[in-house]
Amino acid sequence: MSAGARPSPAKRLTRARRRAYQILEQAVPGDRVATFAHVSLVAFVVASVASVVLESVPSLRDRYEGVFTGVEIASMAVFTVEYALRLWAAVEYPNLRHLPPWRARLRHALTASSIIDLLAIVPFYLAYVIAADFRVFVVFRLLRFLKLMRYSPGMRSLMEAVYAERRALAACLVILGSLVISTAAVMHLVEADAQPDKFGTIPDAMWWAVITLATVGYGDVVPITALGKVIASLTALMGLVMLALPVGIVATAFAEVIHRREFVVTWGMIARVPLFSELSAEEVVAVMRLLRSKTAQAGEVIVRRGEVGHSMYFIATGQVEIETQHGKRHLLGEGQFFGEIAVLRNARRTATIRAVIRSQLLVLDAGDLRRLMESRPDIGARISQIASDRAARSAQTVTDDFTGEHPFGDL
Repeated sequence: MSAGARPSPAKRLTRARRRAYQILEQAVPGDRVATFAHVSLVAFVVASVASVVLESVPSLRDRYEGVFTGVEIASMAVFTVEYALRLWAAVEYPNLRHLPPWRARLRHALTASSIIDLLAIVPFYLAYVIAADFRVFVVFRLLRFLKLMRYSPGMRSLMEAVYAERRALAACLVILGSLVISTAAVMHLVEADAQPDKFGTIPDAMWWAVITLATVGYGDVVPITALGKVIASLTALMGLVMLALPVGIVATAFAEVIHRREFVVTWGMIARVPLFSELSAEEVVAVMRLLRSKTAQAGEVIVRRGEVGHSMYFIATGQVEIETQHGKRHLLGEGQFFGEIAVLRNARRTATIRAVIRSQLLVLDAGDLRRLMESRPDIGARISQIASDRAARSAQTVTDDFTGEHPFGDL
């Protein structure tokens, strides 16, 4: 295409789709449009949920019915556009790019986050199709609050912890189910004659077992025989243990997730990286505060050739594979890094990098790096000098196999 020629409609459409993906999913630091979009979406979620809750108060509903209706319509318009754009841009996801567009969108539509997005808008449209009171869908409308999980690192960490311990939690449910059935059967044998209306069958007794094991104790069903009271006491004690078991599993897993994200950002690791090897202890500490962690699963593409460099990466644990533009493949391991020159020069990546095994990466975003260089000119000058020296060496050894001493500074 000659200079100054307008891109074709297909290319403009592709650029628009990629831009929609960047705004909604990538949230590149320093991208004001993406920041505004995310803040606006969170605000609409909060306003929508608050409107649903307040609308349940008759006096407020009668007084502010117009406001509640306006909030609902505006929220639905925004959430519908958001859902459509996410579905349209699904083909830009790195793990879906190899699929046909229709299959990529279908795969994305079946993800948990996409299902939540759909449930957030379905009640609004069903109210105009089904002849029922709009308030029937109030429970589904409140599911919009789950959309906040997309913007909460803490919630994502908790979900990661629950998923990691899913087998242990499933075992807890099996044990709990066994206890419900066994204690209900025993109580049925002991209390059936004394209270046939409450313990006459095992299913009747299971209500008492669930309430007792949960330590709720409504008091609507209680044993009256001496042996029944003993069994009830033992059941309540077992209930305390059963409550503590899954809580302990989730708490431990959550602490491990947070620990994995925090312990790797150490002074020693930053100090031994060639880019920062000459920085003082104070300067290294300043860099540490700007780093965030990222987990890359085996086979996940971390950096794709041709993309603009928005972040540089340090490998805390794991291993990644580099596929250069010349077709060569190299491996990088713990302590090595890549991507700093593309960030400083706002250049495009010259290689595709994917995780070989599950890897924990430390990420320094372009915005944070530039702010650091602006606030601390001495650090900025040193980083620029090191990057320039490394770029010069890269140009001289572009076909060499790189090691930890030459960690792909041009990526």
